Amino acid sequence: MRVYAASFICLSLIFSSLAPAAAASAKSGELEGAKSALVMEQETGKILYKMNENEALPPASMTKVMTLLLIFKALSNHEISLKDKVTTSEYAASMGGSQIFLEPGEIMTVDEMLRGITIASANDASVAMAERVSGSEKAFVRKMNEEAKRLGLKHTHFKNTTGLPEEGHYTSAHDMAVMARELARYEKVFEYTSRYEDYLREDTDKKFWLVNTNKLVKTYPGADGLKTGFTNEAKYCLTATAKRNGMRVIAVVMGAQTPKDRNREISALMDEAFATYATKQLVPGNKTVAFADVNKGDRGKVPVATRNAAVLLIKKGQNTKGLKKKIDIKQPLQAPIKAGTVVGYFTVKKGDRVISKTPLVVNKSVNRASWWQLFKRSAGSILGY
Repeated sequence: MRVYAASFICLSLIFSSLAPAAAASAKSGELEGAKSALVMEQETGKILYKMNENEALPPASMTKVMTLLLIFKALSNHEISLKDKVTTSEYAASMGGSQIFLEPGEIMTVDEMLRGITIASANDASVAMAERVSGSEKAFVRKMNEEAKRLGLKHTHFKNTTGLPEEGHYTSAHDMAVMARELARYEKVFEYTSRYEDYLREDTDKKFWLVNTNKLVKTYPGADGLKTGFTNEAKYCLTATAKRNGMRVIAVVMGAQTPKDRNREISALMDEAFATYATKQLVPGNKTVAFADVNKGDRGKVPVATRNAAVLLIKKGQNTKGLKKKIDIKQPLQAPIKAGTVVGYFTVKKGDRVISKTPLVVNKSVNRASWWQLFKRSAGSILGY
């Protein structure tokens, strides 16, 4: 199988410097009053700070990041819609902790349930949605653990959709950041998580005021999510997101002693990230960059596109030269191929060092050709038409 490699002109632009490898190591000193932490740039996935990032800890309601990820996946796959009606079961209504006080048999739309989960961290709404998506919370939790495995999370295991204390329910700061990064691919989630307040049951005598448990969306410039957590076991936790000048930072703090400690440490970590780094987009997401040959497909060629934006994380205050872009695609591809299959990479190098590697995907499914299609193709090649 030959390798298709199209080299682009050398970049010598007015960048700052690329983020050095040292950016992924922990800075000196530990956070005061927190058990673990991690900071990640969302587009590239580069780690900017870490402390005890792989320690397995109870996540409390940060669990709902994974719950939301599966809900937004179901929305993206058209398995559910925002207007769908969700009926609350007795089991969902029985959840304690944070809730929107759903009653057995009460009906809300998926949109309303999402507002309850993202703004008020509602346990009852989380279970109701799990039942709507998978039939039962137990089945939904299986999907949560399957998704964790797919994402390569090695320090995560879920027992419920809410984060209520349960033996064997844990995750790590690193794994939380990876989950948050995956959820952030669904931009619509920020329409919910960035709201500081909202209302449910507005046209009834049971109007319910929602106030965001993540106060940073009101107080921290650029904050647009994501999920708080607290139990006596987990202490105060937060997976936060903020976006400035096109760069989104994900910061995770677990096990802080007070909500003030949690918010202060998260804010300081994000301040440092925004002060030190910037991003530069080279190619937009879902941009066709090449066409690949397909062997025995119902089409001879297929467009290949970036799965997400090709982005450089650059460090402010330094210059760089000699960046090279290259497209590598293994071809010919073999049919059948499902849309979204990774078939290569858009790579940026400085010298011999790879500094950015963006997956390239087939953006249209290719079925295996019928014998008649293959016969006509072969005949056309021989006869020259």
